[in-house]
Amino acid sequence: MTTGLFTKILIATDGSERNKAAVEEGLRIGRACVSPVHAIYVADISTLESASPEVMIGDTWELVQREGEKALDRIRNMAGSVQLETVILEGKPATEIVKYAREQDIDLIVIGTQGKRGIERFLLGSVAESIIRSAPCKILVVK
Repeated sequence: MTTGLFTKILIATDGSERNKAAVEEGLRIGRACVSPVHAIYVADISTLESASPEVMIGDTWELVQREGEKALDRIRNMAGSVQLETVILEGKPATEIVKYAREQDIDLIVIGTQGKRGIERFLLGSVAESIIRSAPCKILVVK
C-alpha cells in the first residue's frame, strides 16, 4: 500500500464510456494511496445559454441533472472501499474543475482525453487541454 503519495484525488467525469478508463484509474490510485476521491460532474450550461427561457426551464434542466447523477452513480458503484465524495457543478467544465481543485486542495486530477464530443475534439480534448494549462496540481490524462 502506498500512503501519502496523493492525499486528495479528483476524478472529472462526463459520464461517457470514453471516460471510464480515467474513472477506473482514479479509483485505483485512490485505493492504493488510501486517499479520498472527489468525483465531479460539471453540467455544461454554457451550451444551454442560447436556448429560450421556455426551453431551459423544466425538462432540459432536469435532464442535465439526471445525466450528472447517472454519471456519479456509476462511479459510486465502482468505488468499493474508496472514500468517495460526489459533486455536480454548473458552468464551463474546465473552469469549474480547476476552481474546485484549488478550493479543495486537490493534488491529483484524473481526466480522460476525450469525452462526449468525440470527433469535434481532435487529439486531446479541449476540456482536458484547458485543465492541463491551468490546474494547480498534477494531472493524469488517461486515454
